[in-house]
Amino acid sequence: MTVIVTGGAGFIGANFVFHMLAAYPSYRVICVDKLTYAGNLSTLKDVMGNSNFRFVKLDICDREGMYKLFKEEKPDIVINFAAESHVDRSIENPEIFLQTNILGTQVLMDACRKYGIQRYHQVSTDEVYGDLPLDRPDLFFTEETPIHTSSPYSSSKAGADLLVLAYHRTYELPVTISRCSNNYGPYHFPEKLIPLMIANALADKPLPVYGEGLNVRDWLYVEDHCRAIDLIIHKGRVGEVYNVGGHNEMKNIDIVKLICKELGKPESLITHVEDRKGHDMRYAIDPTKIHNELGWLPETKFADGIKKTIQWYLDNKDWWEEIISGEYQNYYKKMYGERELISIG
Repeated sequence: MTVIVTGGAGFIGANFVFHMLAAYPSYRVICVDKLTYAGNLSTLKDVMGNSNFRFVKLDICDREGMYKLFKEEKPDIVINFAAESHVDRSIENPEIFLQTNILGTQVLMDACRKYGIQRYHQVSTDEVYGDLPLDRPDLFFTEETPIHTSSPYSSSKAGADLLVLAYHRTYELPVTISRCSNNYGPYHFPEKLIPLMIANALADKPLPVYGEGLNVRDWLYVEDHCRAIDLIIHKGRVGEVYNVGGHNEMKNIDIVKLICKELGKPESLITHVEDRKGHDMRYAIDPTKIHNELGWLPETKFADGIKKTIQWYLDNKDWWEEIISGEYQNYYKKMYGERELISIG
């Protein structure tokens, strides 16, 4: 079995590459990544020597390049993690999100149609559903929840999802889609909430929190997510959407305080910055469908997962310290340095 994993040098994609190589020693895994700011080839260094692994630097929007790769490798399964995924960046520059997340998805599916595959899987996000009110903890996103996007990022992901389902109906392409909650764990790019707070706390730098930090997210340990996708591509029903959630709802401010406590850092490092435009208040996924059909449940409780994640960042400083430089530093200054910092009371 030959599997193409696009975006495989990114956070979730790399973890999925590791999962597949460990779980299926006979599979050939082809990692495709453009190596933009969030793609880090050093993440994959431990599998580069694996005879069943191949890395290809390629943009999924490059139709000629993708067709050439499909012709060479004749993949059985394609899993598309490749995406521009940072909401703030999508607000600053929406165009690149539409190009990669929608047009790149089209190129991949056209390649699948031309060369034939057993399964195309689209990795999506719970953000396509919009948000839920904080005062209704009984409400959850299900696969039937209407799409109601809030940002250029989530709109681009929703557009890709609709395109995937249209290719299934129009061309009978064998597709599945998963929509996950916020992932965390090893190799998470340092601009995201949890690794950013860990890195800043270790350096005794301010911990910037949007607004009052009351936004609630459902957190999913990345290894649990990888298991879910594995089940979907092998046993999931063609043409179906599966929600993958962690049942670990946390307020952003509580996560930051927990990181301070684990690292022995004072909460006085926490600073409040002007809130993001159109900031969703709460995400919460109901994973009943994937549990009932495929037997999946998250195995990692947040209290355990966050400790494992913090320890990983303590043990792998070289990995993230090399990233926090250049373009990332300039972006960090642009997003947070020009905003008024409000001391926490």
